[in-house]
Amino acid sequence: MAIEVKVPVLPESVSDATIATWNKKAGDAVARDENLVDLETDKVVLEVPSPVDGVLKEIRFETGATVTSQQVLAIIEEGAAPAKAAEPTKAAAPAAAAAPAAPKPAAPVAATQAAALPPGARFAAEKAGVDASSVEGTGRKGAVTKEDIVNYAAGRTAGVSGGARPEERVPMTRMRARIAERLMQSKNSIAMLTSFNEVNLGKVMAMRKELGESFEKANGIKLGFMSFFAKAAANALQKYPVVNASVDGNDVIYHGYADISIAVSTDRGLVTPVLRNVERMSFAEIEMAIAGYAKAAREGGLKLEDLQGGTFTITNGGTFGSLLSTPIVNPPQSAILGMHTIKERPIVENGQIVAAPMMYIAISYDHRIIDGKDAVLFLVDIKNQLENPSRMLLGM
Repeated sequence: MAIEVKVPVLPESVSDATIATWNKKAGDAVARDENLVDLETDKVVLEVPSPVDGVLKEIRFETGATVTSQQVLAIIEEGAAPAKAAEPTKAAAPAAAAAPAAPKPAAPVAATQAAALPPGARFAAEKAGVDASSVEGTGRKGAVTKEDIVNYAAGRTAGVSGGARPEERVPMTRMRARIAERLMQSKNSIAMLTSFNEVNLGKVMAMRKELGESFEKANGIKLGFMSFFAKAAANALQKYPVVNASVDGNDVIYHGYADISIAVSTDRGLVTPVLRNVERMSFAEIEMAIAGYAKAAREGGLKLEDLQGGTFTITNGGTFGSLLSTPIVNPPQSAILGMHTIKERPIVENGQIVAAPMMYIAISYDHRIIDGKDAVLFLVDIKNQLENPSRMLLGM
């Protein structure tokens, strides 16, 4: 029986998808739930599994094609087995025994690996004369991409010729193009302003040192910094609801829940999976959810629903050593909290100069609906909670 493989139903916010990689070719045997093709959307890469065991008879769209919801991608013949070469007859056996055919040389490893490349990467490798087996892949599950081939070729050329000035034009991925579009939308449609403060994380670090081991034994996960910031933000959003609001035309929508987007950096770009109802989550639940999203983001396993919604965003440039930045609001949200690297600096406490682990924090906000007073008080509230973690545990 011929079975159609269709594009999954895409949400309203995603109009179409691009075929990134076919993992099988026509004539290949496929197993039920085996990934046939990767579809790239503006937000995530979707895997399309085989619905049955059988043989992939027909591929309707090649790599790079744009497809929409429920379009037929391929045809699978259910239960079929790939054709096998005919076995020699008994009559021919003596002749074969008398004059054994010379064994065929094995295909070169490089050629075999090249055949497994996506078409774009294979063409780039052939054009540049690159041995794909020497290239470290940055794609899904370590796959070598066209960009990997191009970058490797450029680096090799530069290393050989010394004074050469290589250039290569590479199209943006859909995700990168979407990120660029949203950043420009934010810049052009929001009256954005940023306020700063600094926080002494000494008590947070002391709590992590004192309770970290017990926390990990009890919950199976380490106690990080992000759970403190997420919980502090959720508490502060309850006190300053305008920071948790969004603009819809001439209306302001106030959200009675804290769905916090956590910015996660991947090789493909920045994604912002959403923690739902953080005001009701425990520290352990926050840490486990963040760890799960980070793992899924690295392995390309984020779902579209993981990225939809969100009333407020937290981004941590400190992971990469950023001392200070002005984060950009993620529309239709109206504010974003920026964390930065922790540096031991001299401060004055009780008239004495002491060294303390300090972090600059920033809030960028839509000044159309959020007044400076509310933004500053919101940031001060987060500072006070982090400098007195017991307040956070009591929701103060």
